Amino acid sequence: MSATVPGDPARVEVSGDRPVGADSIGVAISGDNARVVVLPKEAVDWVYSVQVPQGAGYLPESASGVFVGREQELTGVRETLTGEGAAAVVQSAHVQARAIHGLGGVGKSALALHYAARYRHSYTLVWWITSESPEAIVKGFADITVRLCPQWARTVGRDERAAWAMAWLQAHPGWLLVFDNVEDPAHLRPYLGTLHGGHHLATSRRATGWHRLAPCTALGLLPLDQASELLCAIAFQNSDPTDEQRNAARLLATDLGCLPLALEQAGAYAYRTGADLDTYRQSLGLVLDEHDDVEDAERTIARIWDHTLTAITARKPLAVTLLHTMAWLAPDDIPRTLLAPLAPDTITLNSALGELHAYNMVAFTDNQGINIHRLVQTVLRTRCWQGVSSEGFVRGRGEAERAVYQALPAPPDGHQSEPVAVWERLLPHVQALAETTPPSHPATVETAGLFHQSAQYLYRQGRDAHAIDLRAASLTQYEGVLGDTHPNTLNSRSNLAGAYYAAGDLGRAIPLMEANIAKREEVLGDAHPNTLISRNNLATAYREAGDLGRAIPLMEANLAEHEEVFGDAHPNTLISRNNLASAYQEAGDLDRAILLKEANLAQSEEVLGAFHPNTLINRNNLASAYQEVNDLGRAVPLMEFNLARFEEVLGTIHPDTLTSRNNLAGAYFAAGDLGRAIPLMEANLAQRKEVLGATHPDTLTSRNNLASAYQEAGDLGRAIPLMEANLAQAEEVLGTTHPSTLIMGNNLVRARRAVVALRLPDPAPSATETNLRGSADDGGQFS
Repeated sequence: MSATVPGDPARVEVSGDRPVGADSIGVAISGDNARVVVLPKEAVDWVYSVQVPQGAGYLPESASGVFVGREQELTGVRETLTGEGAAAVVQSAHVQARAIHGLGGVGKSALALHYAARYRHSYTLVWWITSESPEAIVKGFADITVRLCPQWARTVGRDERAAWAMAWLQAHPGWLLVFDNVEDPAHLRPYLGTLHGGHHLATSRRATGWHRLAPCTALGLLPLDQASELLCAIAFQNSDPTDEQRNAARLLATDLGCLPLALEQAGAYAYRTGADLDTYRQSLGLVLDEHDDVEDAERTIARIWDHTLTAITARKPLAVTLLHTMAWLAPDDIPRTLLAPLAPDTITLNSALGELHAYNMVAFTDNQGINIHRLVQTVLRTRCWQGVSSEGFVRGRGEAERAVYQALPAPPDGHQSEPVAVWERLLPHVQALAETTPPSHPATVETAGLFHQSAQYLYRQGRDAHAIDLRAASLTQYEGVLGDTHPNTLNSRSNLAGAYYAAGDLGRAIPLMEANIAKREEVLGDAHPNTLISRNNLATAYREAGDLGRAIPLMEANLAEHEEVFGDAHPNTLISRNNLASAYQEAGDLDRAILLKEANLAQSEEVLGAFHPNTLINRNNLASAYQEVNDLGRAVPLMEFNLARFEEVLGTIHPDTLTSRNNLAGAYFAAGDLGRAIPLMEANLAQRKEVLGATHPDTLTSRNNLASAYQEAGDLGRAIPLMEANLAQAEEVLGTTHPSTLIMGNNLVRARRAVVALRLPDPAPSATETNLRGSADDGGQFS
């Protein structure tokens, strides 16, 4: 649904199943997961009362430095955004946007910075957002609130701050947002589609993916005249260069390929050291190809950095150690505290970082963070292999791993809240380490623990499907240092299989589970608690794959062993019994399923408490069984009560909450209440798209349910295309003989027969839906 403030034209998108009052608004924000934030009355009041001086905002640095050769590009950006002049293009009446792409180091960010500085007084607000990831974009919006509404921002979390900023932007037109270093154009779609009345300017290394979002143009290398002018302006800041120096600059600019970052690095070196440009060029000894491709650029800059690093090493050896350490981390917002263990004290650390900053090797952020250019990292990581020790250690890699490991928060002990802000700032650096692990770099228990603990944080946040890369990296480390059958290795392999399961990738989850059970039986024994947990997980995956012939016998045997090993009311036994009851239900044995679920819920409430997540799952599953025997009088109230508890305990977009909401919508449908069923199904499908992915089995279930509801409402024009798209995806993901695929096929056949019976034209097949996500309908759990 949506809500507007009376008298204000800005429309704020709202989702969720609670009514939103006139004194509050719900704002949908993106990031790694979509979520809806409801702003309270006082925050809404500030949305419309807070005003700012013309041209206020934030830019990461001053634009007063040297800027050469981009006047034509600046004019083109202005004309595109304002719709004036030769560069104007036909675009949305509401959204003016422009994207600039090009090679790293070509000057995209510098162009955007100078545009923002030159025209900032044409805008009500100018704001720079580092946009490498969805969560970085959310942080950028949150920072707007910190600046504009600090008295409220100090009292709330990042999501609330981001939601407030989006509401403010919708209410106050005439702003400029600069999205710098966009990794994936799709990350901007929610904002370009929601935030109207202002200008969006994006920079990216990506040349593709912009066609549906914004006009995009390439920023090329500088012309030779402008390149040599830029080099002279930096190298000879305190004097006018002679003709001989200008000629040397022109020759050096040619050898540097006219790449702005390379020119800036060479100029900074010459200015700082007083080196003669011609001598510098002769010692550089570059051999460039005629084509200015990525490899040439990296090779060019690497040669420059050899000279720069030699100079820095002579002045501040620690600075080079820091640089090689940062090469393995995420490029943006490296906390200074992360690097502190590498220096004897803060003054020494700041001095070394200042040396890197003086040579344009790093940039500083407002929150004591450090940015390093991606091309710097790429070259340093590549060239580090020349210095690999005989033991396989790569320069800077071990320092980076230890620094991040030491910075990890302690696991929550139940008496303290999760330090989410700390985790979210560290995660990009952990993920960067996982993605760049050198093949021969020695594995360590600490690095394995680094990846494992980070994946566990994502698991606790309900984002286990997003932890696959970290789980895989952890397993590789454990195998390398502890061997194939060590208990930690077995646990790590089980966790990776669970992440695949959470992502709906049963084709990789099941073989991994089967292999791991065989090893656990060999090492730990047939009745060891961890072996029983692994067997329970495998049986659940069989059930999810529709293979009840293997699932039920394995569950029955496993429950008996759970009861013998753990006892009748142990949490693991409750999980095993819940999964068996759900399998009975899927097999059509509802009497046994309901009796088992009722007994299990009573024990779960007694042992775990009425609002424990596992108790909520058991209650959800019992309500679904009541619905299946058409006992809606017990099913619907139980589901409504349970959904409210899920939202309170786990949040509105946790996979288990989405399951509960999906089931309640199905119960409304079964009761013939399409007025409540269809909106709830539509909202839940959209959220599953964002949380689990387009082809997750639970997303397919949600889409199938919505299509059936459309058909029941007589809207075959929407039902049939949705069924066709969903069936195609189910056949690809689940296979043509999976029970769910067969059900979807039967639903489509019946819908088409209804068209014939009504003598209506058969709607044309639609394209497969994209950008979807989902969760398990009976809430089956891994232990």
